[in-house]
Amino acid sequence: MPDLTYTAEHEWIAVVGTGDDAVLRIGITPYAQEALGDIVFVTLPSVGAEVTAGQSFGEVESTKSVSDVYAPVAGTVTAANDQLDTAPELLNSDPLGEGWMVELRPAGGVEQALSTATLLDEAAYAALTAG
Repeated sequence: MPDLTYTAEHEWIAVVGTGDDAVLRIGITPYAQEALGDIVFVTLPSVGAEVTAGQSFGEVESTKSVSDVYAPVAGTVTAANDQLDTAPELLNSDPLGEGWMVELRPAGGVEQALSTATLLDEAAYAALTAG
């Protein structure tokens, strides 16, 4: 599992690939999926879609509610996890693995995006979700 960073909106971010081929893989955290309950439907953007930092790029519908998923950085969607179309429960069973949602190529590159985004390390995210 690659090193993860987190957002206060309960998404995780991992760098996938190296150099100019690097992209950011994004999903929801185990904390988020636990709060949502059984996930029954997922809406994701199309490959090639432009997303804006802080804006919703998709939705997760559970038996309890519908929740937006927010882009931690601006960029272009390079991949969407099509498995979630037929198996949205992957977000419940493997949110940090097979339940990933999208991959983005950040507008200014991965390094710049990670340095300018408001992200939390594992300890800070654990403190946010404690209690």
